[in-house]
Amino acid sequence: MSQIDVTLTAKDTEERLAKQAPLSFTTNASATKLDIEITDTETYQTIIGFGGAFTEAAAYTLSQMPTEKRQEVLKKYFDPNEGLGYTIGRVAIHSCDFALGNYTYVEENDVELKSFDIARDRQWVIPLIQDAMKVKGGTIPLLASPWSPPAWMKSNQEMNNGGQLLPDYRDTWATYYTKFIKAYREEGLDIWGITVQNEPAAVQVWDSCIYSAEEERDFVKNHLGPIMHEAGLADVKIIIWDHNRDLIVERASTVLEDPEAAKYVWGTGLHWYVSEEFDKVGEVHRRFPDKHLLFTEGCQEGGVKLGEWFTGERYGRNMIGDLNNWVEGYLDWNIVLNEEGGPNHVGNLCDAPIIADTKTKELHYNSSYYYIGHFSKFIRPGAVRIKLTNHNEQLQSTAFRNEDGTIAIVVMNEGDQTVPFSMGFGQHVCETELPAHAIATYTFKM
Repeated sequence: MSQIDVTLTAKDTEERLAKQAPLSFTTNASATKLDIEITDTETYQTIIGFGGAFTEAAAYTLSQMPTEKRQEVLKKYFDPNEGLGYTIGRVAIHSCDFALGNYTYVEENDVELKSFDIARDRQWVIPLIQDAMKVKGGTIPLLASPWSPPAWMKSNQEMNNGGQLLPDYRDTWATYYTKFIKAYREEGLDIWGITVQNEPAAVQVWDSCIYSAEEERDFVKNHLGPIMHEAGLADVKIIIWDHNRDLIVERASTVLEDPEAAKYVWGTGLHWYVSEEFDKVGEVHRRFPDKHLLFTEGCQEGGVKLGEWFTGERYGRNMIGDLNNWVEGYLDWNIVLNEEGGPNHVGNLCDAPIIADTKTKELHYNSSYYYIGHFSKFIRPGAVRIKLTNHNEQLQSTAFRNEDGTIAIVVMNEGDQTVPFSMGFGQHVCETELPAHAIATYTFKM
């Protein structure tokens, strides 16, 4: 067996995704109980990838930066060696809160959608995705989500503040998705999947639209699913919910227990706001094991948190919790924001792993950037989760086997003390320790 490579990020040190001295396994001659036991004879879900969102806010912010800084951000995310190795992304179907304002792709009351045009996205968003693809060296599968139908299709006659899709426009709105997918594909972009509605249970002061579970089920069953198929887009995955874990079981059950709706649905999307009830994510898998789970959005709310460590730990804790409950991929929210945590057209400022200061032209890398990297750099598309038993309550952990046979184990310590621990794979054992407020990835090949 070869050595164990160690990569560490730790608070109050200079260690950021930093290579450490390798560890070595010894043969387990004693019967001592191990802290972490790993076996690859029991496997679970296969990973799609990790990525973030190409919002108009992110794309516009980077357009305000020097060319080399914009390129640095793309390399730091999408380069498989020098960056985080991102392989997937998310886009909004017209405006979201992280846009410069409300906008759609059609003129007012154009029921036939003859005026449909994605010209606005060609200014900042599409060029950013295309440049990211060059850095990655290939296609970036994209998840597309609407925040609101055009105002004239809604009960409240505005894109913001909730409202509902009017029954008369259900087919028109479903057709809108197909036009978007085809328009993006004409630009050489891969719309891999769509969500029915971003956060369908929340009335937001920004672009939002409410669907009850029954309304989402019926929209998919009677409108979106059939119209996508008629348009030759049956290959595009349809994802329901796209909201928090607290209500995920009820929403998934209402939709997926209806076979006519379920036949169009690839799986369920989730966000991390409100709660960290990871067991509810696992419950959806237990009820519907043939369907998939994807983390579609998470970020630190309340503006920029430069230099804070809890933001990175929030990512690490949520990623481990979800991955251990059958989630197949992880999409962060804005890949970059400006020095205020915007732009956001209603002032809903947030944080991002990379902050681009448009005044000083500096880039700031938050702890979240490095924590994400402990997963995305080492757990590659096609990796399968393997059985890990953790007996140490001070540690959080998950383990995967990549397609090339490399085992990747992520271990996190949120406590204030260094934690010594033992780790075993079959008959092979090693002893090590993890500093306070640190995360490490251990990789080896049998």
